Amino acid sequence: AGVCKQEMLQKKSAVLVDGVILNGPIMDSKAGQKIVEEACKIIMEEVVQKADDVTEKVCEWQAPEKLKQILDLEMRDTGECHQKILQLCRDVIKYSVKTNHPRFFNQLYAGIDYYSLVARFITEALNPSVYTYEVSPVFLLVEEAVIKKMIEFVGWEEGDGIFNPGGSVSNMYAMNLARYKFCPEIKEKGLSGLPRLVLFASEECHYSMKKAASFLGIGTENVYFIKTDERGKMIPEELEKQVQRARKEGSAPFLVCATAGTTVLGAFDPLDKIADICENHGLWLHVDASWGGSALISRKHRRLLHGIHRADSVAWNPHKMLLAGIQCCALLVKDNSGLLKKCYSAEAAYLFQQDKFYDVSYDTGDKSIQCSRRPDAFKFWLMWKALGTTGLEERVNRALALARYLVEEIKKREGFQLLLEPEYANVCFWYIPPSLRKMGDGPEFWQKLHQVAPIIKERMMKKGSMMLGYQPHWGKVNFFRQVVISPQVSREDMDFLLDEIELLAKDL
Repeated sequence: AGVCKQEMLQKKSAVLVDGVILNGPIMDSKAGQKIVEEACKIIMEEVVQKADDVTEKVCEWQAPEKLKQILDLEMRDTGECHQKILQLCRDVIKYSVKTNHPRFFNQLYAGIDYYSLVARFITEALNPSVYTYEVSPVFLLVEEAVIKKMIEFVGWEEGDGIFNPGGSVSNMYAMNLARYKFCPEIKEKGLSGLPRLVLFASEECHYSMKKAASFLGIGTENVYFIKTDERGKMIPEELEKQVQRARKEGSAPFLVCATAGTTVLGAFDPLDKIADICENHGLWLHVDASWGGSALISRKHRRLLHGIHRADSVAWNPHKMLLAGIQCCALLVKDNSGLLKKCYSAEAAYLFQQDKFYDVSYDTGDKSIQCSRRPDAFKFWLMWKALGTTGLEERVNRALALARYLVEEIKKREGFQLLLEPEYANVCFWYIPPSLRKMGDGPEFWQKLHQVAPIIKERMMKKGSMMLGYQPHWGKVNFFRQVVISPQVSREDMDFLLDEIELLAKDL
């Protein structure tokens, strides 16, 4: 009776617009809080607490059509019940790849950092967007502080920067910024009337260089790929030849993209020699250190990036080696005259009003190509505050020490063969099954060896024991690329990796 009376009172005072009652919220806060609480419990039990448990599977493999049936992907007119939603949460976790598993070696990111995870929980709950100080005061100041510190490690006295959704976007930002610096009128007048612009990158550069050239209207044919040596490093003398060639053709060279930590081999271009060429020809030097930039944190290994302070821009992804959580990617720029803002600003009057009651220089969103932007720097900041620079340095040093341990173990074992001595965390090797070990080094041998890695990969995925990447590369048949990142990885995991490959391939 009390409930009926309350409903009658609500109906009496109800305000209707277009047949919709506007009194009170339509969202059930109590039910919402309960689903969050119970889902967080599932996340803790099934993801966080199992993150370092090697007895768990890296993945519960299912073929696409089977997985579609298991997950019940169809959206319906009526919502599902509370328990069905929780079961979906469990299923999503169960059938997803556990990238925080100690034996996930598949990509250039892995592992779990608990401080970064807490930061992500906070930002997901707050749902901020980083463009103006009035809506994101804390996160704008955090980003400013993190960028300032990263600039110090690059070796610049001053600079600017912005966090982006991926290293590919950072590379695109840099390419566009270099073009704007070369011909500022392009912002208003566009591509018409410009000379043929040419940029240079190594054969081992990230594929985002081609994508950026395509997206920006430069054209992939105007990316001149520079030959690399046997270790995958750009050859400076070849760069000089290509710059001179472009000038003779009547083209306008404007940018060189060097790489510090290539995707497959983990190679570091000779930045000092490349910087000399850029200075001589008046070219913008961008260093894609998305993968290798974290070596700057290590006093022992920062020599890999010797000369990076001479770059005009640097891409650096803390979500890779440092585990800041995807995505956490910064573009750093040596220029401190507001070049980023001049290049990208659109001066939206409804967002970047100049007569606000606070210092509008903190409204940094106009130097981004995005409007809504995630507070990605916060993950890195909270982790850095918790671990300190020495803690981050320890992660880099340990990862590279584990890579060195794996290399020495590969050398001891019959059937394993290194492609080259690594200088970073990328360990590239072949596994040669017993049946091929007495075969002569000829076309048939390499053809058969090419089939070995894909079979082993399929078996490890279906077993769920680990994940390890493989690829062919520049005429070399399929080989494994082991990448050491996570601080949860141990010497035992390196031994397991080699033992497991031998076990999975014993009948090949």
